[in-house]
Amino acid sequence: MGSYQESVTLIYEALEPFLQPGLVLSEDSALVSDLGLSSLQVMELVAEVEDRLDITVPLNVLPDVRSIRQFAELLTRLTGDAT
Repeated sequence: MGSYQESVTLIYEALEPFLQPGLVLSEDSALVSDLGLSSLQVMELVAEVEDRLDITVPLNVLPDVRSIRQFAELLTRLTGDAT
C-alpha cells in the first residue's frame, strides 16, 4: 500500500460517510467515543478498507484498535510497510 500517512489518508476517506457534519478528524480521534461510530459502522469501515487494500484485517486485533492512529499503524503492519 504505502506509508503510514497513506493509511491515515485512506482511513479519513473511508470515514467520510459515517461522520457528522463539522466533525474534525485527527489521528488521535477515537472511532467510537470521539466519532460516535457504532460497532456495525466500525465493521463497515474495516470492510471498506479491506476492499480498497485487498487485505484481511484479523478480527482478534480489532478490540485493541481504538483510534485512527492505531488503525493506521495496524494497516501499515498488515501491508508490510514499516515506515
